Formats: sequence, structure tokens, C-alpha cells
Amino acid sequence: MNHHDLALIGFGGVNRALAEIIRDRGEALGHELGFTLRVVAITDLRFGSLMQPDGIDLDHVLNLPSSASFEGMPGGAAIPNNDHVIRQSSADIIVEATFTNPVDGEPAISHVRAALESGKSVTTTNKGPVAIARAALNRLADENGVRFEYEGSVMSGTPVLRFGRETMSGLWINAIQGILNGTSNYVLGKMEGGMTLQAAVAEAQELGYAEADPTADIEGSDVQLKVVILANELLGADLTTADVERRGISSLSAADIVQAAAEGKRWKLVGSVTRDEFGRVSGAVEPIALSPDHPLAGISGATNAIAFTTDLLGTVTVSGPGAGRWETAYALLSDIIAIDAHQRALVGAAL
Repeated sequence: MNHHDLALIGFGGVNRALAEIIRDRGEALGHELGFTLRVVAITDLRFGSLMQPDGIDLDHVLNLPSSASFEGMPGGAAIPNNDHVIRQSSADIIVEATFTNPVDGEPAISHVRAALESGKSVTTTNKGPVAIARAALNRLADENGVRFEYEGSVMSGTPVLRFGRETMSGLWINAIQGILNGTSNYVLGKMEGGMTLQAAVAEAQELGYAEADPTADIEGSDVQLKVVILANELLGADLTTADVERRGISSLSAADIVQAAAEGKRWKLVGSVTRDEFGRVSGAVEPIALSPDHPLAGISGATNAIAFTTDLLGTVTVSGPGAGRWETAYALLSDIIAIDAHQRALVGAAL
């Protein structure tokens, strides 16, 4: 049976959920997947750094009070040292789930680069490194014989990247349209019921759907990053955020909502990728009033969905959760499964 040691970079909701899955389901997953998992390092702004090559007691660290520190524990320190943990820990897979600036992709890009240079595979839920530096980081992974995986960067645990890249192999994807931000979709639904934008955003914040600063969701920059990822990963483009026109939902008025409803349509913030007849790929983010027969029109609440337009199957739609700590932790686990499969394939090819 294979075995993988993990270093968790960031110990917030998502990586804590992954740690809980390993603690509670590790043995069953080992029998099902053919490999075992052990966390040997954690680094976090609040708790500090912890490295224990024989494995960390996950039950103990998961039950630490928020005011606690790793200092005083064997291999523990009060100050986080992400680069040291990434490069010097005994982990073979780095799980990167830190808060990252979407404009420059930092510190996640530096974390991923350090891991790949150290001969360690990486799974991340961060959009920034994938949208900004995907090609360079994938080349670095290839040069060092490891993997850079990022399924959770678009729709959390709903597997759209592998679905488009692997399950839909042999199809020609001509266009992609997606509802890729649950917060904006929830807000639009409430506006259809008569709420103002401000009131709907406040309710979304109360429910945990929206951040204290909801700008990235409402103005579409979150979706813009995801459009870049989809275009480059699935349509072979080389887009940047500057290539993707963006307009958020704050431009919609109450009259716009009422007019669409009168026509039987629903406003959605849609991220689009299109390949024209000359093979050129373009992307856009904008609110669109969708007719009832559109595959995305019925997607409500915080749910996400993507409609792939293909040559042989027509339109194929995938929907599911686009956020949530458990859902995103599953995306990390799916990446770890892919990393293990890649390693097994290399071993098999060498025999």
C-alpha cells in the first residue's frame, strides 16, 4: 500500500476539514484508495509552525483553543515559517490553502514554487497561482517529476477541470458558460424577490456566503480568475485577467430585475469562454438575462454550474457546490488521489 506524508500550509477551515477527514476516515480511505495519509507538518498564522516526521496527533491539534500556539509542542514554534516547513519537512505533498491576494497570487505562488523546487507535489485551492502562473508552475512540476494539482480552484469540490480535461476527452469544447460565484447568484435571487442589492449582500454575509468585503464577488473579479483558468486549462488558451472583460452585478437596477422577470428571464452573473471559427479564445464576465430554456437559468442559491458546448454531445451541464469547507477539502483529497495515481503510473512505466 502506498503512503503519503502531508504538510498543511494554512490551518483554516479547509485544511482543518481535510485533517478531520484524515482523522475520521483515514483507515477506510486507505482500504478504498490503496494509500494511507499522515500529516507531518502544519504552519499557520495563528498557531505557528509544527513539524513531526512521525505524524501529528490530529485530534490534539484540531481541539486546540483558538488562543493556543504550537510553541512548546515537540517540533513546534510560535512563529509560522512557511518556506522552511515546505522545503524542510518530510512531506511529499504540500497542501496549500492560505489567504492569497488574487491580484498577484501571493503568497500562494511562492509556496507552490518552493514546494515544486523541493521535489514535492502540490495541491491548492487558491485561484491566484493557477490563473496567474499555471503554465510556469506546471513546467516546474514536470522538470522536478512532481505534480501541481488545483481542481478546487474553480468550483470547489465539484470536479469540472478533470471532467472537462479527462472525462470529455475526444470532444471539441467550443464554449463554456458558468455560474461560478455562489454569492452573486444568491444575491441575484434575493433581488428577484424584491430585496435591494445592499440588503441581499448583508443577508449573504450573515449566512457566511459573502466576505466582509464582498467586492470580488459582486464586481466579478472572482469569476474573472476562474474564466482565465477554464480558458487556459480546457481550451488551450493563454489568457490573463486583462484579456477578460468584466462587469459585475452592481450595474443592475431594480428596473432591470423587474423587466427580466416580466419577460420570463433571470439575471445571472455568467463567466464565458468562447472559441471562434479561427480558433481564437476569448473570455468575459457579465450579468446576462437568461431565458428559461437556458441550462443555467434554473441554478439558484449558492450553487454553481458550468455548461460546456461541445461538437458531438451538444451542451453538457455540471452543477454542484462551489464553496464550503467540506466541499473544498474534498477537492484537495481528489487532487491527492490524482497525485497518487500519477506516481503509480510512473512506477508502472519504469517496471
